Amino acid sequence: MENGKKKVLIVHNYYQIPGGEDTVVENEKKLLEEHGHKVVLYTRHNLEIKDMSRLQKLRLPFTTIYNPITYYEIKRIIQEEHIDIVHVHNTLNLISPAVYYAAVKCSVPVIQTIHNFRLLCPGHAFYLKDHICEECVEKGLWCAVKHGCYRGSKAQTLVYVTGIKIHRWTGIYRKLGYICLTEFNREKLLQLKQVKLEKVFVKPNFVEADETIIPYAQREEQYIFAGRLDKLKGIDVLLKAWKMMKKNAPKLIICGTGPMEEWCKEFIRKNELDSIEINGFIPNKEVKRLIANSKALILPTLWYEGFPMSIVEAYSVGTPVICSDLGNAGSVVEEGVTGFKFCPGEAEELISAVKRSQDKMIIESVIKIYQKKYTAKHNYEYLNYIYNAIIAMEKNYEPLAESYKNTGS
Repeated sequence: MENGKKKVLIVHNYYQIPGGEDTVVENEKKLLEEHGHKVVLYTRHNLEIKDMSRLQKLRLPFTTIYNPITYYEIKRIIQEEHIDIVHVHNTLNLISPAVYYAAVKCSVPVIQTIHNFRLLCPGHAFYLKDHICEECVEKGLWCAVKHGCYRGSKAQTLVYVTGIKIHRWTGIYRKLGYICLTEFNREKLLQLKQVKLEKVFVKPNFVEADETIIPYAQREEQYIFAGRLDKLKGIDVLLKAWKMMKKNAPKLIICGTGPMEEWCKEFIRKNELDSIEINGFIPNKEVKRLIANSKALILPTLWYEGFPMSIVEAYSVGTPVICSDLGNAGSVVEEGVTGFKFCPGEAEELISAVKRSQDKMIIESVIKIYQKKYTAKHNYEYLNYIYNAIIAMEKNYEPLAESYKNTGS
């Protein structure tokens, strides 16, 4: 550690399809470097699986649970770069939890950002067959194998569940620090008995305010949905609400693609919903411009979500959010302060939330909350505080033995 600036090893396994986690990794790496920290990035990409030999693919179920290559590479980096803290974002499928064991063996603290619910739910979302499901928490992880929750495959789910069971048994999870993105996320994580309360922190993601804040009175009379056109996202509930409003419906702009895209277009055509404009995929910068010029962003999700970046993007331009009172999204939106909430899946309640947004202008309180919680400045200050806290706590914990036989749950 030079001049109080920590050397940070960021570890991330990219999925085959890019997602919000990738953006968070890039943003935090840039943030740390701007504040004088040396950042080393260790990554793997699941696209590598396509080019693997047959033998490598046969080994994949085992290396997904524990990859010895990761173990030795992480140890080497820590020793050569004199790393002060290891910050992990994702380990699935190629990196594996071996990164934890390598760091702990080197007596270097590890912090894991919780982007989803995988430590408790192999399906990652607490969602099964059109409803919220927490069977694995209540009855045990083998419920996931019964339902084939990981990629719809019982065999792949068995591998994943076996991995979680092994790592719970070794006690590795109690050796980690955790960053949750919301209080809701924190409450769920603490259902895992091995997780230590004092090592769990809540730090949301952040965005830079790069759009001009348009006064509410000067904005278009429009609302916006930006996301995947999927039943899980509640897109059908949204369209049904607009149908019910008939001629009183304000303009609705839909940005995104997904499995229900054709259904949406047919529903709009069949019901002559002229106030709805469906645009397909639009670059993020253009979506943010539309959000900045709208009365509210609508998020009618039917599941717990991770941490929708669209909410913070809306806050950064003073745009309130109308969302389901559910999970992470519901915990981020404060009724009448940063937005308006409604019972998930209820079109009539969504209509009521839209009407409340028309009656109550809250742009100033939205901006105030953004500046208090979601700026880069606030994010760095708290991230650095978390690093310092975890490093200080580490002095009170014995290193985890290298052999599984010498550990216990």
